[in-house]
Amino acid sequence: MLARSIIGMALIVSPALAQDAPAGGAPYCADLKRVAALASARDRFASIAGKPREGNFSDTILPMTGWIDCSLYGSGMYTCDSRPLPTKQDAEKAQARAADQILSCFAGSWLEIKDRSSPGYVVLHPVRGPASITLRIDESDTREFVVRMTLFVRGS
Repeated sequence: MLARSIIGMALIVSPALAQDAPAGGAPYCADLKRVAALASARDRFASIAGKPREGNFSDTILPMTGWIDCSLYGSGMYTCDSRPLPTKQDAEKAQARAADQILSCFAGSWLEIKDRSSPGYVVLHPVRGPASITLRIDESDTREFVVRMTLFVRGS
């Protein structure tokens, strides 16, 4: 499962970004590792907070390569969307691919929590640490689909 190919990555990232991906990995792996490390830091995501948005959201100065609309919510949540996908089936494939890529990125130190996952919703936790990642499929008002990746600090 973890060794699934990243062929078809274009559903999440543009073809140009996919060509620049490190051999055998997702182009956003380094960004994701940095964000995950910040989740355990004293100030959490404060160092990557950008311009305030409506509510308790703010832009981030560390968007993940290939993802769009990356933002922070409060002091303990980082979120990004995939590029819009035309069908739910495309989104399901992109979600499965993203889960495999994330697990590969963390090289065995994260696991999928199967009893908390369901169709359209995947939960990933590190073996040790307070962070968690969810991958949720959402449908927009224009009937397109996105995979929403959220990294948050559990218990915050």
